[in-house]
Amino acid sequence: MVLALPFLLGVLVALPFGGRLRALARVQLRWLGLAYVALAFQIAAFPGSSLPWRTPDGAAVALWIASDALLVAVVVRNLRLPGVALVAAGLVSNLVAVLANGGHMPALPRALAGAGLHYARSMNSERMAHPALPWLVDRWAAPHWIPFANIFSVGDVAIAAGGFVLALAVTGARVPRPRRPRAVIS
Repeated sequence: MVLALPFLLGVLVALPFGGRLRALARVQLRWLGLAYVALAFQIAAFPGSSLPWRTPDGAAVALWIASDALLVAVVVRNLRLPGVALVAAGLVSNLVAVLANGGHMPALPRALAGAGLHYARSMNSERMAHPALPWLVDRWAAPHWIPFANIFSVGDVAIAAGGFVLALAVTGARVPRPRRPRAVIS
């Protein structure tokens, strides 16, 4: 979701600036199959209430970390695309925070409260008052009016910005650049 919604927003913003939906079909993502494997790992780790199994925490953590490592490999393989370096930086940032804190993404209590969430652990997230590397953890709450609003980290911001930039670039949008003021010689 962190990548999908900003990417879709980027596509919508691109259209009035000459972006073309058909240009999306020409984008050649490398190692796309590996991204599908990563997604399958995440579904296996955190099946939610609609699937008939529960994954033990240790196995879920291992699957989630493996999934993130696969996604890092996919984005590194696609660094040639605009915005993907931001996505890679965000994924690595989140993975470092998770690894430094025992396999779950720490969520600061004030972020949880700001989002109206009340849990000790939920899927890949864990409430922590004093996590390692606190500047990388879920520390902000999205406003309630944003679809699927949740808490987020600096890594999530980088992933979202990268997805937005990628959408603008691959659709061929021509976003106007601000003009530089002319120097006045007196």
